[in-house]
Amino acid sequence: MSSSRRSSHSSKQPARVQVYPAESAGRPGSQSFFEKSPAANVARSIYLKTYIGGTVMMVITIFAVLSIYWGALFRTPSHNLKGWVVDFDGGLVGQSVSQALGSNQGSGKVTWEVIPASRFPGGIEDLAQALRHEDSWTAISNLQPHSRRRTPSYDGAQAITGYGVEARNENAFRVLIRPSIQGTLDAVSKAFATRIAQSVANSTAISSILTTSPQTIVSPISYTIDNLIPYDQPVATAATFVGMLYQLILGFFIVVIANAAREASGFARTLSTRSLITLRLSSSFLAYFIISLFYSLLNLAFHIDLDRKYVPYSDTVASSSSGWFNYVGMLAVALALESLITLLTPRFIPFFMLLWIIANLSVSIFPIEVLPAVYHYGYAAPFYNLSKALRTIVFGTRNRVGMSVGILLAWVAISVVTLALLQWFVRRRPAPSSAASSATNFDNSSHVQGEKAPSVKKEGNGDMTLFGRETPIQEEVDRDIPGV
Repeated sequence: MSSSRRSSHSSKQPARVQVYPAESAGRPGSQSFFEKSPAANVARSIYLKTYIGGTVMMVITIFAVLSIYWGALFRTPSHNLKGWVVDFDGGLVGQSVSQALGSNQGSGKVTWEVIPASRFPGGIEDLAQALRHEDSWTAISNLQPHSRRRTPSYDGAQAITGYGVEARNENAFRVLIRPSIQGTLDAVSKAFATRIAQSVANSTAISSILTTSPQTIVSPISYTIDNLIPYDQPVATAATFVGMLYQLILGFFIVVIANAAREASGFARTLSTRSLITLRLSSSFLAYFIISLFYSLLNLAFHIDLDRKYVPYSDTVASSSSGWFNYVGMLAVALALESLITLLTPRFIPFFMLLWIIANLSVSIFPIEVLPAVYHYGYAAPFYNLSKALRTIVFGTRNRVGMSVGILLAWVAISVVTLALLQWFVRRRPAPSSAASSATNFDNSSHVQGEKAPSVKKEGNGDMTLFGRETPIQEEVDRDIPGV
C-alpha cells in the first residue's frame, strides 16, 4: 500500500525541495540569539562573520578611501598659485609694488612674477583678457602715475588694482587669491605711506599738502579688487559641484535597478553573452538620457542663467549644450559602475562607488595646481572636466569644452569596452554547484553533527523546501518520499 502511494504521488508531479526556516512561514521565531543548539551556533557564526566582516571593511574604507579627500584639504595649498605683477606706471608706485611683490617674501599663497607692460599693448584690457583666458590666476597692476598727484579729488584706491576670476574656482578666489592680494597690498600700502610721510616731514610744503590733499600723506596709495568673472549665481553650485555627486548617485540607482531587473526576469542567465551586453548598454544609455533630461530641466526650473557664453545664440542652444554635458557626464561616471558590478557584484559595488565619489570630489574643490602631485590625476577625472564645461556655459569662463567633453567620452568608451570584457569573462567562469548538490551537502553535514536530516516536501515546480522541525504533516510527506 505504501509502495502504491509513493508511485501514485510520483506520477502526479515531479519532486521539488524547498528550504524553510525553523519556524512556520508567517509566524515569528521563538529561538534566542544565544541558544546553544548546533543550528543556532551555525546561524550565529554566519551572522557575526558577516556583520563584523562588513564593519571591518568600513573601517578599512575610512582610512583607505576617505583619506583621499582629507589629503586634498590637508595643508592646502601644497603649491602656490601663479600671479602677475604688471607695472603700467613706471614711477614710484609701480616700482614699489613690483619690488615688494617680486621678492615673494612672507607666507603668501600666490607666487608673483613681474611681467613687463610691453606684453600687453592694449593696457589693462589686454591684461584682463589674459586672466579671462586663464593664463594666470591673478594679477596686480597700477594704472598711471599717482605718486605726485596732490589734487583734492585724489583717490589712493585707484593707484593699484588686483584682478581675479572667481568663476574659475570660487574656493581658490575666496580662500587663496583674495586674502593674498589683501595681505600683500595692505603691507605695501602701509610701507609706502610711511616712506612718503618721512620724505615730506621736513618739507616747507607740508602745510599746503595737508590743506589741499591730506589723503596723499595719510593714505597715498591703496587698492581695489576687480573680480572679472564673479560667481554670481549661488544656485549654480548645484550644477557645477554638488549636482555632479547627485548624478553619480542617480546613476548608481539605475545600475542597481537594472541588475535586479535582469535577475528577476532571468535574462542574466538565459540571454546569450552578446544579447546580454547589448541589453545592458542600450538600457543604460536610454535610462541615463531620461535622467539627464529631467535633471537639466531642474536647472532651468530654478532659473540658472545659461546665456553667458552663447549670448549671440538662443536659450535653446545653451540649454541643449548643458543637457548634453550632463548626459555625457552621467555616462562617464555611471557606466563605470554598470561595468564593474559584473565583477564586484551588488555586495561590493557600493565600496567602489564610494571610492569613485571621493576620487572625483577630491580634485574638484580647489585648483589641482595647489594640490599635492598625486592629485594630478584630476585633470582626467570626470567631475573636474564636467565642472569645467558647465562653468563655461553658466559663467562664460575659458572655453575648453572640446577637451573636457573628449575626456568624458573617453571614459564612456573605456566603460563600454570594460563592460563587454567583464561580462564575457564572468560567463566563461565555471558555474557554481547546483542547488541540489548544496542541499545534499547540507543534509550530509547535518548527519555528521548528529542531527536529524531536514525533512523534504514535494511540490510541483522543482524548488526545494527544508523544514527545521518535525510536524505530523512533515512525517506524512516523509513517508511519501523514498529514502527520507
